[in-house]
Amino acid sequence: MDFELDQDQQMLAKTVAEFARNESPVERFRKLRDDEVGYEPAVWKKMGELGWLGVPFAETMGGYGGSFVECAIVLENLATKLVPEPYLASVVLGGMTLARAGDAAQHEAYLGPMIEGDSTLALAHSEAQTRYDIGSIGTSATPHSNGYVLSGEKVWVLNGHRADHLIVSAKAPGGVTLFVVPRGANGVKVTVAKTIDGHKAAFVRFDDVAVTEEARLGAEGSGAAVLERIMAYGAAAAVASAVGIAGTMLQMTVDYLGTREQFGVKIGSFQALQHRAVDMYAETELLRSISMASMVRADDDHDAARRTDISAAKYQLATGGIWVAQQSLQLHGGIGVTDEHDIGLYFKRMYALNALFGDEEHHVARFANDPSFLESGL
Repeated sequence: MDFELDQDQQMLAKTVAEFARNESPVERFRKLRDDEVGYEPAVWKKMGELGWLGVPFAETMGGYGGSFVECAIVLENLATKLVPEPYLASVVLGGMTLARAGDAAQHEAYLGPMIEGDSTLALAHSEAQTRYDIGSIGTSATPHSNGYVLSGEKVWVLNGHRADHLIVSAKAPGGVTLFVVPRGANGVKVTVAKTIDGHKAAFVRFDDVAVTEEARLGAEGSGAAVLERIMAYGAAAAVASAVGIAGTMLQMTVDYLGTREQFGVKIGSFQALQHRAVDMYAETELLRSISMASMVRADDDHDAARRTDISAAKYQLATGGIWVAQQSLQLHGGIGVTDEHDIGLYFKRMYALNALFGDEEHHVARFANDPSFLESGL
């Protein structure tokens, strides 16, 4: 497995990092936390013009024709400045679901405008009882006339408060099935909710929402396999973002140790704190390495290898990534727990990423129960 970025990938990383640093400093995120949208459509449009929204999609869909590796590179570098635009929610979750499950007409109607930056998408899948179980869906899709009637509720829908279209999972007679539903459709009720990290999500209620046959993505019962793959992409995306968060928190902490004085000397001169910083660096590099493996594996059609590598990466986020965040906060002292200091914003984002797409307990159990691991006899 080659972990070296090629020249184009290095250029992409540099370009996104410069964009985040120059056009979306952390102060911008602070201001947008209380905005009803939470991000700026004009900036989203610019991302589309730069081609970043089409990175993981085939050229036939209007995309860049890249792999998930390029997508992860964008996510990692956007995370360094907490750029609030819904790249994870719209490109990875909504867009990649459409790309896998939709047909050419649906790609043109819904994916194309998103790639251009003219619209956003959201995946409405999680429910109150789901707990990372793809098959635990209470929302129903009842055949009616020339389509279906959707009834149920989805929770914590990322970008669900502003997405132009929602990709909704529901139980049809043939099994778990995906549908495209306009956010403003009759019977769709959206309640905005703030997340721990200052972003926004939505609780979405579907009260007898009528959709046509053309709104269905793929055949009845095909949704579960698509969702399983998208959750893998989501987990790998969360880890990539966590790499950007951990690297930034490490640098902020080292800088602080080099400026804060106690007993007349810089606290960075204390050997115990130097050792702590070295351990933080080691955990950050472990997270970076396993993230590289997971971003490559995300596109792999070998189920066992994909599952185990991504679960291992998510475990490192839950242990090493969270540990780096905790140490960063502690080494900043009292100022670290104030809202005025940026370190707390990164801390909250790390915890949010940890909770998405399976926590430590979920991924340890999935890894341990994977047939390939059981057959190894370890």
